[in-house]
Amino acid sequence: MFPSRSIAPSLFSAACLLLLAGCDNADSNHQNAQQSQASSAASGFDRATTEQLLHQHIKILASDAFEGRAPASAGEEKTVAYLIEQFKALGLKPGFGDSYTQSVPLIELTAKPENGQFQAVFTKDDEKTGLDYGSQIVAWTKQERERVEVSDSDIVFVGYGITAPEYGWDDYEAVDVTGKTVLILVNDPGFETENPDLFTGKAMTYYGRWTYKYEEAARHGAAAAILVHQSEPAGYPWAVVQSSWTGPQFSLVSPDGGSGFAAVEAWISEQTAQTLFAQAGMTLENAKAAALSPEFKAQSLPLAFSATLNNSLRHTQSNNVMAVLEGSAAPDEAMLYMAHWDHIGMDPALTDDPIYNGALDNATGTAGLLALTKAFSALDESPRRSVAFLATTAEEQGLLGSAYYAQNPAIPAHKTVAAINMDGANIHGPMKDITIIGEGQNDLQDLLTSAAKQQNRTLSSEPTPEHGYFYRSDHFNLAKIGIPVLYTDSGTDSRAHGRDWTLEQNSAYIDRAYHKPADEYDPDWDLSGAAEDLELFYTIGLDLASSNDWPGWKDGSEFRAARMETGPQPKDSMK
Repeated sequence: MFPSRSIAPSLFSAACLLLLAGCDNADSNHQNAQQSQASSAASGFDRATTEQLLHQHIKILASDAFEGRAPASAGEEKTVAYLIEQFKALGLKPGFGDSYTQSVPLIELTAKPENGQFQAVFTKDDEKTGLDYGSQIVAWTKQERERVEVSDSDIVFVGYGITAPEYGWDDYEAVDVTGKTVLILVNDPGFETENPDLFTGKAMTYYGRWTYKYEEAARHGAAAAILVHQSEPAGYPWAVVQSSWTGPQFSLVSPDGGSGFAAVEAWISEQTAQTLFAQAGMTLENAKAAALSPEFKAQSLPLAFSATLNNSLRHTQSNNVMAVLEGSAAPDEAMLYMAHWDHIGMDPALTDDPIYNGALDNATGTAGLLALTKAFSALDESPRRSVAFLATTAEEQGLLGSAYYAQNPAIPAHKTVAAINMDGANIHGPMKDITIIGEGQNDLQDLLTSAAKQQNRTLSSEPTPEHGYFYRSDHFNLAKIGIPVLYTDSGTDSRAHGRDWTLEQNSAYIDRAYHKPADEYDPDWDLSGAAEDLELFYTIGLDLASSNDWPGWKDGSEFRAARMETGPQPKDSMK
């Protein structure tokens, strides 16, 4: 999760520690906890069993034997086999006809930076400045070619690289970047100013996502698209760029062989960008300041960019995995739970520890998915609607598995009641709150509020909305086809330690372990809170699967139109 999806750093919270909520209402809390536990047991959900299952599944999925769960690897084979084994053991039906798997066709491109097979040069007049791969630039291509070249391409600074008519914003207005190199800032203008009238203020919009910026550059005919990395607006340090965009990079197979993409996509470090702007007689800070105005005009720099990138290509396939508990009365309608099973895999160059185990990201979410299958399978009767459990592939490569599923859904979008996505679970114990990612988007937030109240918890806003987490995990692709989605973080207000402690733990994980080999399973993790969050998801899903309700998107959501086109109309919704 994270560059391609969101990091909800701790996703779940706990039952047994609810008494820590405070002395003044300890008796009330204890009563609420007892009532919630009794309700859970009656409906087939048991927190203690769930916590044990989470430890069991995470330990296995994040073990060295699974080799970091990279798509199209031996690690994938083990992961898919394990998921199918668990689904079959519970008697769940295959989700894709008579198969538990959906083949996702991928192209794997691996840049070869060694032995002079990668060159990147900025030129001013006759002065050439070469860039070191990894420390100064990370580059790749999505064009299905063994060699791509960009030669003496004029550089144009396009600010945030956004074309957004609804915000009265067009960084590409009156400039032709065909065949040129565009230099782009990460995030969107509202982040720097925190002006609520500029885009959505500090909260990132989809226009701030790196995926959008490369796509928009290609739509305007750019030969190369280079993003300027800065840790705060990106939401992660340069080390994440180095680990996430090097090695094999996957894309969905496209009919045109990827020719619609820019030949070169890249990140450059902040220090490199500062040097580049200095060569152009500017400063990075001044350039950013100018780009904050809707009156900004793209600016040609007195520089050129050249790059040569050699690649190895491999056409392959990976797999989404899905199982279904068939509904008793309306089996064609379904409540969907999802989590991505993949991680980064292995890097043989790392001699001390070459395996990116991906324990928190996202063995925890996948384990949560399996725990929910156990809970639903324990029901005496199936709910009236079906309940589907989808484990997606290649999320770390740009939400590819979910994108393919959205294009080829086993359950049509208009028959999918809602989806709940789990990407990173709470390993820090119980929280007083649960954080909604994508606040105010749809009716599922209201259902979450009600379910959380039964656990004596409240909803809280994202502590870092500028990171755009709603657009960074697999649920986003389902939202784009109109399916109401729920995505949460477990909260930040620890019952035992308080809010500052939780934020420190989350920050430490990003710095120490996120997308690094250090993301390993720890048997000392407190997953009792994970079980509590899963109970919320279970309660919401069971209620929807047992009802005729159709949650909808709120007025003003960018996804409401897609649901209105194909889904239940307002008269059928919960409103």
